[in-house]
Amino acid sequence: MRKEFLICYDICDPKRLSKVRKYLYSLALGGQKSALHVPLNRAEMQVVIKNIKSLTKPEDHVHIIPINPNPVCFGKSDYLKFEDGAIIL
Repeated sequence: MRKEFLICYDICDPKRLSKVRKYLYSLALGGQKSALHVPLNRAEMQVVIKNIKSLTKPEDHVHIIPINPNPVCFGKSDYLKFEDGAIIL
């Protein structure tokens, strides 16, 4: 079962930043700059953590925050459900 996560990052080195950004954007449903919405199951989370550790150094910061399954949406926003790995627009 997948859960929704907000992954935020602050990477000190431009080369590492580029690598982390490319990797995380390949997983993300959306987001802005260094804060991305990523659906992950337990096995995928372990792979993401392993890969992020290999791409970063101790001075870098990456936060993986679980998103409430019933978010409060304001304005015209709406919660996008991720079902079985497919999004139909």
